[in-house]
Amino acid sequence: MEDELLTVNPALKPGKFLPQVSKRRSVNPFTRKEVATFLEAVQSHAPRYNSFFLCAVRTGMRLGELIALQWGDIDFHGRFIEVQRNCALGRIGTPKSGESRRVDMSLELTHSLRNLQTERQLEAAVNGWEETPVWVFCNEAGNHLDPDNVRKRVFFKILKKAGIRHLRIHDLGHTFASLLLQQGESPVYVKEQMGHSSIQVTVDLYGHLIRGGNIQAVDRLDGPVGKSPEIGQSATQPQPSHFVPIKKPCRNAPQGLKNQPLMVVAGEGFEPSTFGL
Repeated sequence: MEDELLTVNPALKPGKFLPQVSKRRSVNPFTRKEVATFLEAVQSHAPRYNSFFLCAVRTGMRLGELIALQWGDIDFHGRFIEVQRNCALGRIGTPKSGESRRVDMSLELTHSLRNLQTERQLEAAVNGWEETPVWVFCNEAGNHLDPDNVRKRVFFKILKKAGIRHLRIHDLGHTFASLLLQQGESPVYVKEQMGHSSIQVTVDLYGHLIRGGNIQAVDRLDGPVGKSPEIGQSATQPQPSHFVPIKKPCRNAPQGLKNQPLMVVAGEGFEPSTFGL
């Protein structure tokens, strides 16, 4: 640019020259059947991680969020988890979004975590620990889990033993969101559970999985012109189109109309008088 060979700096707007990569390419969720097969394999080959992976597919929590989860974050009575921490690069910090969020717990997950808490209390007593580890998912020494060990030594091995296609552990979160949307849940609810910064992120990632409104919506476009589509009974019913005359003089009517009959809406009541307005 200093030699005046270029009039603008192309590096200032790289998005204009670089190909746009769809976010949908990174979404590769498990099917419902694969989830069941995976959890059965965890039960058989890595039972210590039963609650860990169940929590992943029932809450959408990320790997670092699961590792940083503490018992104080769980409300068993209200059946929710406060996601307040994340483990990244060996350090405990805030969640990816920078803000905490609340995720709901299913009945199965609630029961599983209650049992896990009892097991941890017994484990602490057997090992002579002064107190139960604060980490919900800890190793045999009572410390929080190592992300790489969970990913490489546990998750990938279970996939292989279960005969499931090779996926990323991050796809467990995508699985949670995808299954919710496929069963008709609101994208707004999925956004809140996943901790997305905006509904646009949710739609960009999972928009192709969101159910259409109703195929009957396009069928109604086929109706003839001038005919209202049948959309079900309205909460406000139309008034009757016929009137029943009653031979009763209208006292407030203008001169010449006093002997006109009062009109009554059939089956509903008297038509309000407007003569005095």
